Amino acid sequence: MTRFIKKLIAGLCALALATAIWIPCLHFFFIKSVAAFRPTEGLSPKARQLAARHLQLWTDPELRQRELGRMRASNAEWDFMGRTFLVWSLAEMSVRNPGARAEYLKTMDRIIEETLHLEKEHGMYFFLMPYARARPYIMQPARSHFLDSEIALMLAVRRMVEEKPEYQPLLHERIEAMLARMQQGPVLSAESYPNVCWMFDNAVSLAASKLADYLDGSDHAAFLRQWLERAKQKLVDPKTGLLVSSFTVDGQPLDGPEGSSIWLVTHCLRLVDEDFAQDQYRRARKELGRSLAGFAWSREWPASWNGPMDIDSGPVIPVLEISAGASGMAFIGASSFGDAGYLTALAATLDFSAFPSLKQGRLKYCASNQVGDAALLYATVLGPLWEKAKHGNKHDK
Repeated sequence: MTRFIKKLIAGLCALALATAIWIPCLHFFFIKSVAAFRPTEGLSPKARQLAARHLQLWTDPELRQRELGRMRASNAEWDFMGRTFLVWSLAEMSVRNPGARAEYLKTMDRIIEETLHLEKEHGMYFFLMPYARARPYIMQPARSHFLDSEIALMLAVRRMVEEKPEYQPLLHERIEAMLARMQQGPVLSAESYPNVCWMFDNAVSLAASKLADYLDGSDHAAFLRQWLERAKQKLVDPKTGLLVSSFTVDGQPLDGPEGSSIWLVTHCLRLVDEDFAQDQYRRARKELGRSLAGFAWSREWPASWNGPMDIDSGPVIPVLEISAGASGMAFIGASSFGDAGYLTALAATLDFSAFPSLKQGRLKYCASNQVGDAALLYATVLGPLWEKAKHGNKHDK
């Protein structure tokens, strides 16, 4: 018996030693250079493969309806956000890959026009979750800042690539309607759902306003400064210094800082105040960014905030607190701020654990869905349009 126990102990020690050696080396099978995910110029192979899958969804009606049906069964927002992330991605790809610009523009126009048609035909609730009908909106007539902000940014990035005259009044009307509603509230933010303002959506509306200024020579700088001042005063979590993720019209926080929100917020804020955006990104990295043995991920909530799991966070793996939704958005933050170490470690985690499926040059992640893959695509290509808009406006050129 003693001999058996000695062998068992020796075997367990050997297993522990092998594990201690193997796990720290595992990431080497998945780690790649940052250029393999997001090169300075052009498109990475991953971007081309992800884009090929999304372009197929808009040319194969049966495949698209099947994919959208699965998403809308869980969350109608995902249908809408999949459209917006894809349009934003195709706009950036048009700059990075001019030879395919005509194809990208055609797809962007199809998405935008279908989205506007569905909004007009079915109303805003078509793309919202059921609780949007639970009570009246504070601001009347009822509108969702979720839809307004992302449609505005879709129109803006499309026009940044190539002017389309019929989109100019649509963008102008949407921007002015958004800003008028934002100015009704004491924290200069508008509702996405009844008495619920999302930082994500308000940050997107700021980015859209900045692009509109670039395109049309308008000047919303004073409002953008006022919004920043009010947000710093009223909408920052005192423990982390991060912007909260949701709040009431009068500025009462509903949720603290959230990984599935703040990473995209920091990217949008770069168009408004680079220093503040950098500060928020650094804080998010400290509070939410995590890594182990060469792999990286994002928490949904900082350790100081006990927030719930929801449809945006996705499943959260206990102990390590890995959030699929927050980790997906972290790609956008890391890519936008040139955080090569974090970005490559996130990409290693993605390729190790998200079950990539590459068929006929088209890539999807089986642990993700269409909106998640569209957000990843955006992270692989973002940059050129933001840089253009940060320097004057097109009328100065």
